[in-house]
Amino acid sequence: HQQPSRAIFFFFDLSAMAKIQPLPAAPSPPSSGDHRQGQQAYTVWMKSLVFNGNGCAVYGPDGAVAFRVDNYGCRGGREVFFMDRQGNALIRIRRKGFGMFRRWEVCRCEDEDATPWFTVRRAGKGGAAVAMHGGAGTCYKIDGCSASKTEYKVRGVDGAAVAEVARKQTAAGVVLGEDVLTLTVAPEMDHLLVLGLVVVRGLINRSL
Repeated sequence: HQQPSRAIFFFFDLSAMAKIQPLPAAPSPPSSGDHRQGQQAYTVWMKSLVFNGNGCAVYGPDGAVAFRVDNYGCRGGREVFFMDRQGNALIRIRRKGFGMFRRWEVCRCEDEDATPWFTVRRAGKGGAAVAMHGGAGTCYKIDGCSASKTEYKVRGVDGAAVAEVARKQTAAGVVLGEDVLTLTVAPEMDHLLVLGLVVVRGLINRSL
């Protein structure tokens, strides 16, 4: 009987890791207890900080690692943790169901009862629908979950974009590789929720 894959984490002194180019004119990164800020941009590198691992690293405006996912199991693992720079787990993502009933349940690690915070399911036109726990129906939509599509938006029920992911450009206008992205989060949107959606999308298309 094959055991389900799980994420295995290796912790490093992230202060010793090289920084990437900071993003201009961005506010300070949110504290661990405050995930609602003004508009802010992150750099998302769709690579794990663990050698031969699967995952991603999220860099803040100062160019230092702010969050990360290190999954040493197979891509699209059944359980993945999203951590801060110190290695503290913030949210847990679990894949459940099969086929058309497959879904990804996201819980805050601070919640002892492990009640789902939100759930993501595949939707029409290759997208995904996001339902908040206790909410009425779909609250957000992800435009496109294909692995071949690197740029996409997260929209609210009114169709307005609340977050956007695009290829990162340097100050000189040079477009970086397809695995280096800029995530822009709209003002007053929960940054942790949006970052969780980026990770779930990566799990759906098996890029993580």
